[in-house]
Amino acid sequence: MPPGGGQKKKENLLSEKVDQMMEWSSRRSVVRMNGDKFRRFVKAPPRNYSVIVMFTALQPQRQCSVCRQANEEYQVLANSWRYSSAFSNKLFFTVVDYDEGADVFQQLNMNSAPTFMHFPAKGKPKRADTFDLQRIGFASEQLAKWIADRTDVQIRVFRPPNYSGTIALALLVSLVGGLLYLRRNNLEFIYNKTGWAMAALCVVFAMTSGQMWNHIRGPPYAHKNPQNGQVSYIHGSSQAQFVAESHIILLLNAAITMGMVLLNEAATSKGDVGKRRIICLVGLGLVVFFFSFLLSIFRSKYHGYPYSFLIK
Repeated sequence: MPPGGGQKKKENLLSEKVDQMMEWSSRRSVVRMNGDKFRRFVKAPPRNYSVIVMFTALQPQRQCSVCRQANEEYQVLANSWRYSSAFSNKLFFTVVDYDEGADVFQQLNMNSAPTFMHFPAKGKPKRADTFDLQRIGFASEQLAKWIADRTDVQIRVFRPPNYSGTIALALLVSLVGGLLYLRRNNLEFIYNKTGWAMAALCVVFAMTSGQMWNHIRGPPYAHKNPQNGQVSYIHGSSQAQFVAESHIILLLNAAITMGMVLLNEAATSKGDVGKRRIICLVGLGLVVFFFSFLLSIFRSKYHGYPYSFLIK
């Protein structure tokens, strides 16, 4: 081999890899990869570009709803990078589906999906190069912030216009306006204390169950283990939650509140004593059982919490 021939060959190989990645990215913002492509373009040197890889399971038989939701956010982020003025050959977005690259999952000892990893241009991935999806969620904005920390590439997320919220608000205003117009001669229902109390309780339940946290962080609805198919609706950490978990907490708080309302009704009403006793027992049962259930969820998230009641 002539002097410098090895270096020339290495430069040619790198140029071919970059050109191929650019060609694929020009067709799709997210490049689909099987095991061979992953080993050649992501793992094997030489490489002067960073690669973001989403390991997922999108096939219908896998029944991974979280994977589909994460994929939508990932596509938004990749499109934002692909069509931005800052787009370059220094960063590429790829995806490895379990059914197309099971050997890659085995090679990386990966047993859950979706998972986001950053493969730097030089060196091996560190612990911080794996995105903490369970704690942060998979919203495009959170992924963009993580990528900026790992690569110094700033991506401004552009979401396609979504008019569903505007349409829903317009329909709601029209419905309320129509109702008020039809009842314009009798508007006493506006002063109904029970109706306003129910509306206030709905807002309180939504806020105390973590709906605002879900809106900000964008966590998955639940987590399904791809190996045994077991679905988790309660997150095991006190630093995160699933959407399903907030729904469960909302229902438990509503049941406890209903029990308290029944207890108050039994104590303050002047009806039949037997009926009041039944209402009291039902209310007490609701409070005791569902508060015990709520406390058991609290103990499962805050490990080491010493107190329990009925349900452990």
